[in-house]
Amino acid sequence: MILAVLALFAGGLAAVGPSLLARAGIDGTALPWAEPCSVRTAEGTVMLSLEEARLATTAVALQARGADAPDASHIDDTVLERLREGPPDEPGPSLTCRAATADGLEPQGLTGSGLTPRAQVLLDSVGEVFGAMSVGGYEPGGLSSGHGEDSAHYDGRAVDFFYRPISEENRRDGWLLAHWLVAHAEELHVANVIFDDRIWNARGSRGGWWPYVADDPDNKIMRHLDHVHVDVREGG
Repeated sequence: MILAVLALFAGGLAAVGPSLLARAGIDGTALPWAEPCSVRTAEGTVMLSLEEARLATTAVALQARGADAPDASHIDDTVLERLREGPPDEPGPSLTCRAATADGLEPQGLTGSGLTPRAQVLLDSVGEVFGAMSVGGYEPGGLSSGHGEDSAHYDGRAVDFFYRPISEENRRDGWLLAHWLVAHAEELHVANVIFDDRIWNARGSRGGWWPYVADDPDNKIMRHLDHVHVDVREGG
């Protein structure tokens, strides 16, 4: 670990091999000195602005369900292909973004749906792009059990989007949503995205995607292998 960190300071992430980055627990797509978003492609890492990342993830998601999509032809084809198909070897993260976490958000209570207004806006926004989905993690009146201690689900701040059964195809589809959520994290006040043994956190977003260690590593649900978890900021 020490050698990996020294290598990062000496030569930068671009000069360090992917295997060394992985052993250091660092996402190789996260390049904190360049554009806020980056996509790892077969040809290398491509940097994107937030606007480009939002456009690219939205266009790919809409195309995936046969809906009219905005013109993203000016974005590198390798980026769109990677977002659409995912890594060739195994499903996993390809895009990450740095997110500013502005202070001053007001705390919010539950609405009639069991979600806070911010979480409801997020749910509605996902529906506009991805269409009808299998969702859960909330209910009218709120939840008081079924999730970990101090879970954002109990505050009405979290939604789970299910991709069942667990398969390579569903994992790749889940990453379409996970990437879209990260690209739109600032405007939707996203705090965390968890999927497929990985976590993206707004406050730690300079590090990209990090390994997610579940309390029970044998529990596929706790590892978020069958659903994308997203929670919004609490405020206050």
